[in-house]
Amino acid sequence: MNELPIIYKGYRFPAEVISHAVWLYHRFTLSFRDIEEILFSRGIDVTFESIRQWCLKLAPAYSKRRKQKPSRGTQGDIWHLDEVFIKIKGEPHYLWRAVDQDGDVIDILVQKKRDTQAAKRFFRKLLKKSGVSPNQIITDKLRSYGAAHRELNMGAIHVSDKYRNNRAENSHQRTRQQERQIRRFKSAGHAQRFLSMHGMIHNIFNLGRHLNSARCFRELRVRAFLDWRDLSQVASNVC
Repeated sequence: MNELPIIYKGYRFPAEVISHAVWLYHRFTLSFRDIEEILFSRGIDVTFESIRQWCLKLAPAYSKRRKQKPSRGTQGDIWHLDEVFIKIKGEPHYLWRAVDQDGDVIDILVQKKRDTQAAKRFFRKLLKKSGVSPNQIITDKLRSYGAAHRELNMGAIHVSDKYRNNRAENSHQRTRQQERQIRRFKSAGHAQRFLSMHGMIHNIFNLGRHLNSARCFRELRVRAFLDWRDLSQVASNVC
């Protein structure tokens, strides 16, 4: 419980500024220089290199703390899975992603292949993280999903349909935007760390604005910011 305050020690800037910079980077499609300018407009003079170091060192700590705390809400029982091609240092990789019916990211995995073994590895990772098996799994027509589903003897119903998996396919859009912003990922580990943090923050602020009234949405947004401040262990000033 005291891990993050210890990590903050030694930094010249307060924890509120540091956590806010990390939030900006992973919440929006911004560069480190963009965040440097935003903070400077608020009277905070910090270099983009410092912001880069904050994101590099503290984002994994936030992710670790999130895993130790119960998540807000419950995970859906319908999983949408999809894989997308990404290039890292000129080599092809595949980003595997699973989201539930509410659009929350369940988990991601960067791998070099998309064969049956890769699909089995991703399924095992999902089951280990979730602790439960879904009622339904929706994928595209990649045969690796069906083979892995059969070999692992999963009880979930497997639906393979081109159009029903749009929810998972659309979840890659923000990844593509950020990938262009940072001039591609530097390594598979870099992509895994960044996208895991990106998905975690997305889940906290995935509030379903179109499904709620304005008043309800404001209450959910306040709760989301309180959740983030508790996660980063900074004093809350949200009212």
